Amino acid sequence: MLSRNEFAIAIRDAYPVAPGHTLVIPLRHVPSFFDTTLEERGAMLELLDAAKKQLQSEFAPAGYNIGINDGAAAGQTVGHLHVHLIPRYNGDQHDPRGGVRWVIPEKAAYWAGRT
Repeated sequence: MLSRNEFAIAIRDAYPVAPGHTLVIPLRHVPSFFDTTLEERGAMLELLDAAKKQLQSEFAPAGYNIGINDGAAAGQTVGHLHVHLIPRYNGDQHDPRGGVRWVIPEKAAYWAGRT
């Protein structure tokens, strides 16, 4: 565990997609972000900010992706809400444009073909 407050914890992902990949998880069992209370959301954002500061100090990433898979159709495989904080590094992908849009690859490169 990296940090904890009254309503949530922050841990490193067991299957990281990048060095420092971190999860922020509410303590109360809730499957969806939309089932959280305002207090839980605030606590999760507090830990997200703290995790970002720690990652910046430890790994110095060039950017971040923040994501939630909410529901099976969105790719949720664990039935307990968790927020992914994924550090991004220059050169970790050939062309990172589109970011989270790549969850639907054929829609991600919306700029392609534009002049």
